[in-house]
Amino acid sequence: MLKPDQISIAVLGLGYVGLPLAVAFAGEFPTLGFDISPQRVAEIAGGHDSIREITEPELATALSQKLQLSADPNHLRHANVYIVTVPTPVNVHKIPDLEPLKRASRLVGRALSPGAVIVFESTVYPGATEEVCIPLIEQTSGRILNRDFFVGYSPERINPGDRIHRLTNTIKITSGSSPEAAEFVDALYRRIIRAGTHRVSSIRVAEAAKVIENTQRDVNIALINELAILFERLNLDTQEVLAAAGTKWNFAPFRPGLVGGHCIGVDPYYLTYKALAMGYHPEMILAGRRINDQMGTYVAEQVMKHLVRRRVHIAGSRILILGLAFKENCPDLRNSRVIDVIRELESYHARIDVHDPLVAPQAGHDQYGIELIAKPENGVYDAIVLAVAHDEFIRIGSEGIRAWGRPQAILYDVKSVLPREGVDGRL
Repeated sequence: MLKPDQISIAVLGLGYVGLPLAVAFAGEFPTLGFDISPQRVAEIAGGHDSIREITEPELATALSQKLQLSADPNHLRHANVYIVTVPTPVNVHKIPDLEPLKRASRLVGRALSPGAVIVFESTVYPGATEEVCIPLIEQTSGRILNRDFFVGYSPERINPGDRIHRLTNTIKITSGSSPEAAEFVDALYRRIIRAGTHRVSSIRVAEAAKVIENTQRDVNIALINELAILFERLNLDTQEVLAAAGTKWNFAPFRPGLVGGHCIGVDPYYLTYKALAMGYHPEMILAGRRINDQMGTYVAEQVMKHLVRRRVHIAGSRILILGLAFKENCPDLRNSRVIDVIRELESYHARIDVHDPLVAPQAGHDQYGIELIAKPENGVYDAIVLAVAHDEFIRIGSEGIRAWGRPQAILYDVKSVLPREGVDGRL
């Protein structure tokens, strides 16, 4: 295996997962940050991270140390440790889309030299690394696993927008294709992970551990979402009920909401895909997905009920949606379920404005065809939906937000972050 003074790292994919990794490793080893987007590479080389995971001082430090950047696949040949952090989405049919992972595997296969180590961090179903990635690397390179190259799997645990739970203070799961590879991968991450590592017996265990982290959260949130629907019919305030139940020491503090993003709203489909391929129908996981996937429609229906009660015609009404990102304090639009609220309201011919100060206007247009407004007008909206709990919206407060509405406007708080007395409805 490689000695520490021989290690040269290439991180493939400079998004929410890859850039923090490249910055951290640049303090220890020569590190190449590689991305297929020249624009993304140029942005980072200029000292800026538009997705806000790395601050400009952190980036400047890494660039002054051992971090280099490139969009040229030929530069991958200078590395001997490859860390793959590409997206693993699902397609419109909720089937895993492994094309980015396959492309990355071929890129590495064309670049690797004898003794190289490839570590995958992208979320997959148990078995994907050995069944999909390794055969592609062997085919492309003409080399043999555990003789000419080695593989590890260390699932990412990045939480976009979270300034507390960061890469280096979150325990890292590690694994390898052989005992020697597992030890190498574990030692590699111990160089940057202050919280420590947790080495498991196989790549498949590490893959399974990752995919159930978010599946567990998805199922738990689905339960609370279902309770929120029930409590609304019982004329009970869900947040008050949850606060009361939460006084018991072992009550899990989950909250209702829109479940999107590239993890919780996607990872369960990787597990169910594998389960169905093995002849098992995963009822609870899919039930949770069904509940969470319909919450955008439910929110829209609740807003429309409030409008009808105020004798406001839905067709032609003006509705302001605050937030388009999939979560608070983050510009990430991937799999945002706010779009479900918007599309449902639009289907009733409501006029929708969307305001999100963290999202670039071009991103909203490119991903969802939505023209974000820079600043809402005062006194023109029949309903306002606080869909994403950005700190900026919370600072404005319910009174400030209501200034954008007409005198009898509806304020619906999806995230239940505003005072109860200041809103007309909430999950």
